[in-house]
Amino acid sequence: MWFRNARVFRFTKPVDISAEQLEQALAADAFKPCGPQETVRHGWVPPLGKHSEQLVHSANGYHLITLRKEEKLLPGSVVKELVDEKVEAIEAEQHRKLRRAEKDEIKEQVMLEMLPQAFSKNRRSYAYLAPKDGVMVVDAGSAKQADELASALRKSIGSLPVRPPAVTQAPALTLTGWLDESIDVPASLTLGDECELKAPGEDGGVVRCKGLDLQGDEIRSHLDAGMQATRLALTWEDSVSFVLDEELGIRRLKFGDTLQEKLDDVDADDAAARFDASFSLMTLELARLIPGLLVALGGEDRSAIVDGDRSERPAPVAAADVEAEVAMDSTQPPW
Repeated sequence: MWFRNARVFRFTKPVDISAEQLEQALAADAFKPCGPQETVRHGWVPPLGKHSEQLVHSANGYHLITLRKEEKLLPGSVVKELVDEKVEAIEAEQHRKLRRAEKDEIKEQVMLEMLPQAFSKNRRSYAYLAPKDGVMVVDAGSAKQADELASALRKSIGSLPVRPPAVTQAPALTLTGWLDESIDVPASLTLGDECELKAPGEDGGVVRCKGLDLQGDEIRSHLDAGMQATRLALTWEDSVSFVLDEELGIRRLKFGDTLQEKLDDVDADDAAARFDASFSLMTLELARLIPGLLVALGGEDRSAIVDGDRSERPAPVAAADVEAEVAMDSTQPPW
């Protein structure tokens, strides 16, 4: 149970939901296969698959959930061929050209007839809620996939006050500063060998670099020409490597050997135990990485977040203040 990506959502106000409450809420929207005339369906499934019937897997206050999406695949070329055949037959019979609306009706009819025999594509999206940390983390490679899970969860539990975290400075400016050395790279981070640079403007060019010295002359020449870093490979505390983008999306997560060694101590024959152990290890590591990364990016802007019972909006949190807070809490486990 290692996430490959991490899309972080920040709770904008405290959320107190137990595993039992979440289980009950998800049960009403448990996954059911597509009906004969349905093209897509979402529903909740057990994170442990065949090893459990529970829709929520909890460990140390973190609640893991899984959304399954079934989508019927209808090859566009096949649909078009059948539609064209029907259109030609009707036009020949009626001696007239069909209107666009009539062709659309024929296409819809053809798709309905094909659906029962269509292949199904299934995808599982994982996420965990960390109420005490004030975040939800989704294993999604795109913002669209993460938003899809968040929308499904909001429908199931009735309310989900979340938004992507905000930082006090645009992430692209910070990533660019790390590359051109106008901003010091924090000691907790090490630059990798991969980045994406983009020129300003909607039609600006894009340069993707891999296997290069990111602070070398070749990269510097692009930065001097006005390009900004929109994606950057990083390693955090020599324990987690990933690619960070300008939307704070964390891709291609790879956890270090230390975590794998800890997992190797678990009984290899007990799949459920290994799943639980890997989930606990991963969430512990991400509970350190996420706030640390927000600090490195200049500090989190919490102006739209309500803490506790306070209704007023707190001022943005400066990086130095966040570092002090993290340091004070570093002796306590994240749960």
